[in-house]
Amino acid sequence: MPAPVWWLLCLPFVAGAFLPLQAGINGQLAKQVSSVLAAALISFFVGTMALLLLVLIQRETPAVETLKSLTWWHWSGGLLGAFFITTAAFAGPRIGAMLFMALVLAGQLGMAMTLDHFGWAGFREAPVSAGKIAGLVLIMAGVFFIRRG
Repeated sequence: MPAPVWWLLCLPFVAGAFLPLQAGINGQLAKQVSSVLAAALISFFVGTMALLLLVLIQRETPAVETLKSLTWWHWSGGLLGAFFITTAAFAGPRIGAMLFMALVLAGQLGMAMTLDHFGWAGFREAPVSAGKIAGLVLIMAGVFFIRRG
């Protein structure tokens, strides 16, 4: 496999850096509107409007027939996103950005290892190895040390 171009490596890094900021912003939004769910709705609404604008500008609107052909799990990404945004708005301000993100990272890596191992959700199959398990254990140790902080 050829090496990815530099910006392809930078995008996930920047997206990851934005997650604790997003959690903090949504936590403050929840406080301001006195509702975690309303804050998540506002967050998704703003994101939806931004994406709608981009889709219209790029003229990438899917055909109705394409939308009809989607299965239930194609639609589930939005539910998972709503769960994350709501959890971030609720838990982030209560446990702190660093512990929140360490736990998010541990959950992400655990699921990523499972998805890669089985080749689920369109990822290429990459078996679990001792190194991958050790990396996950180190992340969990990091959660422990951050929690003790």
